[in-house]
Amino acid sequence: MSTSPLTPLRSEARDGMRIDWDTPIPMDDGVVLRCDVFRPDDDQAYPVLLSYGPYGKGLAFQEGYKTAWDIMVEQHPDTARGSSNAYQNWEVVDPEKWVPDGYVCIRIDSRGAGRSPGVSDQHSPRETKDIVDSIEWAAAQPWCTGKVGMNGISYYAINAWRAAAQQPPNLAAICAWEGNSDRYREATHHGGILCVFAKNWHEMQVKTVQHGRGERGARSAFNGEWVCGPDTLPEDQLADNRVDMWRQLIQHPLDDDYYRERSPDFDRITVPFLSAGNWGGQGLHLRGNIEAFMRSASTQKWLEMHGGAHWAEFYTDYGVTLQKRFFGHFLKGEATGWEDQAPVQLQIRHVDRFVVRGEHEWPLARTQWTRFHLNPDDLSLSQEPARSSLSTLDFDAMGDGLTFRSLPMTTDTEITGPSVLRLKVSSSTTDADIFAVLRVFDPSGTEVVFHGALDPHTPIGQGWLRASHRKQDAALSLPYRPYYTHDEPWPLTPGEPVALDVEIWPTCIVVPVGYRIAITVRGKDYEWDGPAARLSNMKHPMKGCGPFVHDDPDDRPMHTFGGVTTLHFGDAADNAVMLPVIPAD
Repeated sequence: MSTSPLTPLRSEARDGMRIDWDTPIPMDDGVVLRCDVFRPDDDQAYPVLLSYGPYGKGLAFQEGYKTAWDIMVEQHPDTARGSSNAYQNWEVVDPEKWVPDGYVCIRIDSRGAGRSPGVSDQHSPRETKDIVDSIEWAAAQPWCTGKVGMNGISYYAINAWRAAAQQPPNLAAICAWEGNSDRYREATHHGGILCVFAKNWHEMQVKTVQHGRGERGARSAFNGEWVCGPDTLPEDQLADNRVDMWRQLIQHPLDDDYYRERSPDFDRITVPFLSAGNWGGQGLHLRGNIEAFMRSASTQKWLEMHGGAHWAEFYTDYGVTLQKRFFGHFLKGEATGWEDQAPVQLQIRHVDRFVVRGEHEWPLARTQWTRFHLNPDDLSLSQEPARSSLSTLDFDAMGDGLTFRSLPMTTDTEITGPSVLRLKVSSSTTDADIFAVLRVFDPSGTEVVFHGALDPHTPIGQGWLRASHRKQDAALSLPYRPYYTHDEPWPLTPGEPVALDVEIWPTCIVVPVGYRIAITVRGKDYEWDGPAARLSNMKHPMKGCGPFVHDDPDDRPMHTFGGVTTLHFGDAADNAVMLPVIPAD
């Protein structure tokens, strides 16, 4: 039985809140989205925290993402304290921790997802318009003060960047927690190399909660309704009601209008924002949080960088306190002390802990940009240019590549910021993919890895570049962060060397005395030398890169990418990695 498009499913008082289930939000094309509204149970008006996404607002975190929930609560017990956890939902705020502080929390099922009908088309212009219209709808409700904020992890953060660039009048502030901001460079094509994450994500986390699965889906632990209902549609109709995202990515190998209309215009982001990124977010969000902070036009913006699991810090006391100080200031005018917040707050990563430190800018002004040269004779890294008897080194493009290691550090050495690897490369074919891995080894030779956003065994830093995508944008490139246009291929001539600047996404690590820095140059994804890890929402075991791998055979045919890659050395070829060394206080 279908719910009327004009009324909420029901409204009830529960756990100190008024909850309006399946509240309708009419769109301009006649589609009616459905949201759940958690608010104080009185007649007063409050600011709104809004989230819009495809994961099923009625699906409990503990059921839909069980392994992630179990890991989070075990490693961070504070995430579950102070709440019954009866309304926990993947990557959005827990209303039991926000409504008592005077906020309305709205969870909207995106078009074609969960309880909202329509065609499922993630990150599309239609979706962006839906979000903007939902913001203005919420601001006009009697329980809203007219101030709306957006908060949430990943998909919800990505949506916040795009919505902010549309400048809806009542959007007062956003917290983009681990959310990429460049659809092409960060989510689908790393250095021009197609990443298969989107394909598997769509299959595991989006199609499974598509609107119309109805009785074939889950029942909500929140209210007993079908998470993907109320209607149950045949499989062929479900297929007609979703856009084939993977096919679109295959059809758009270059950065064109398709990706630009799915990414924000930084010049139009003027709203106050908190951008919270994860050092372990290599392959999806890390770069986007920093790029948005650096390039957005807003004069009221803050960057926070942390470590650990992608979904966890948002829910910790640390994360919730930070968010409440930010939104309390901008949505409620409270004296939270936010005016004294450092523009950049970094959790500095050590091999055994994180230490919070405030900074004034990014990259740090006191950075000592230090070049470590690749020596082909002994595969060493040195601050002195290599004087070698070898002019070339070869590696199998689909093999493990070459690893260059420094001498042991003589002092604790902090590396915080972006890096760039300069290489002179040729290929036996017309192209080559370069995978650059920044690594640290302890005195025994064991690699130091960290819990990345998803994979528990993630290296210090990673970068990627397809040689035929080496064309740079002179206006946007920086000495420490090359910016590739990705608008036309420049094929290689077999055997003819070219210069490449490989962007390595930002990182932070204090390398202890006796440890070594290393850079690995290879033609395939990094793999950690240990057992693979699993998450219930991931299609395949994770081997060091999480789900962010690049093994699509159509994008990387063996006849082009399975050859021999050659590094060229000599006076005209300064192969080196430039690292952001931070001097000790």
